[in-house]
Amino acid sequence: MVALMALKGALPIWVCAKTAAGQQVHVGCPDSGARTCGFGLNLSAEVGSGRPRKWECLSAGVLAQRAITPVEDEKPQTSGLESSGAIERTRQEEAKGFHKDLSLLPKPLSALDLYSKSNDGSKVRVAYQGVPGAYSEAAALKAYPNCETVPCEEFEAAFKAVELWLVDKAVLPIENSVGGSIHRNYDLLLRHRLHIVGEVQLQVNHCLLGLPGTIKEDIKRVLSHPQALAQCEMTLMALGVVRIGTEDTAGAAQIVASKGVREAGAVASSRAAEIYGLDILAEKIQDDDDNITRFLILAREPIIPGTDRPFKTSIVFTLEEGPGVLFKALAVFALRNINLTKIESRPQRKRPLRVVDDSNKGSAKYFDYLFYIDFEASMAEPRAQLALGHLQEFASFLRVLGCYPSDIIPWSDSLST
Repeated sequence: MVALMALKGALPIWVCAKTAAGQQVHVGCPDSGARTCGFGLNLSAEVGSGRPRKWECLSAGVLAQRAITPVEDEKPQTSGLESSGAIERTRQEEAKGFHKDLSLLPKPLSALDLYSKSNDGSKVRVAYQGVPGAYSEAAALKAYPNCETVPCEEFEAAFKAVELWLVDKAVLPIENSVGGSIHRNYDLLLRHRLHIVGEVQLQVNHCLLGLPGTIKEDIKRVLSHPQALAQCEMTLMALGVVRIGTEDTAGAAQIVASKGVREAGAVASSRAAEIYGLDILAEKIQDDDDNITRFLILAREPIIPGTDRPFKTSIVFTLEEGPGVLFKALAVFALRNINLTKIESRPQRKRPLRVVDDSNKGSAKYFDYLFYIDFEASMAEPRAQLALGHLQEFASFLRVLGCYPSDIIPWSDSLST
């Protein structure tokens, strides 16, 4: 069965697999279900207090929930004898302190959170992995400045949140200019049927954060994601601190703020310092100034490719064993002057080994791999369509993960940051 998408004529076949009986094409079908799913979480740490706080969802049934946000006026009234000077001093003390109640922040969405909350559609809801202040959240806000960001505990929870209509999009890291590829997300791209609809390139500037009033010489232990710690190795070695790995950078800042240990610091973003009330003890502590992370924007349905701007296409395919097969597969792009920007190989989990000799003398086995490729061309261009048609001659499996506008960081912006 062959599924085609038309726009003033037939568009190319995006997903295909070759079988012994011929070739069969699979195209991601749009979700036809009603958009009624959202999510509802009880994010308040004050269970039993009887009073909802910000980000708390109250349940009026399994799926009927509404978010309650306190208004500014919901504060105890002060006595008329209290002077305005005392009120001003209280406000100044609150501003100087770090984040007093971390329960006011949204709790990360886990893969088991399947409850729904109605969405009025006024904002795009974007899932990301981590907690508020993470670089992934910054990437989501760069792509959609007015969006509602939804934190998730794990990468797979963000994928599922999109599939279950809990959110509209997901923004997830795929590679870093210093640390390399995020292999977990490559594997999840194949496991889930989402489409890449955009990319975001974000300049990463690591900061050393600490409790208010501390200096960097006071720090004895530094918490952060292992990759962030590795990217700041020279600075941390000079400080002589003990490095402790955490799940993400913003989570490290949250831990430092909640524990209140003055000798503990965190490597995170300046936005994390603002959210959790920490001081920035040092800025741009990464070893390499050109530290850029590329994020993918995922959605349930693909976008219509165009030629009005630079586009990029991401595919995944497998090849049969044979001499020069990979060379032939890559040559289909070179013959049409298509530039490859990324090539990544990942083992097939369902069939990691390939038997090539089953004689009685023994069998030789080789690892079986998937190849992920990004190339600079739109699927609306004939050369891209011809290239993929040519690739099908060698590929036993081929799937287009998405065709989307390219995101480029201007050189001047890179220097300014």
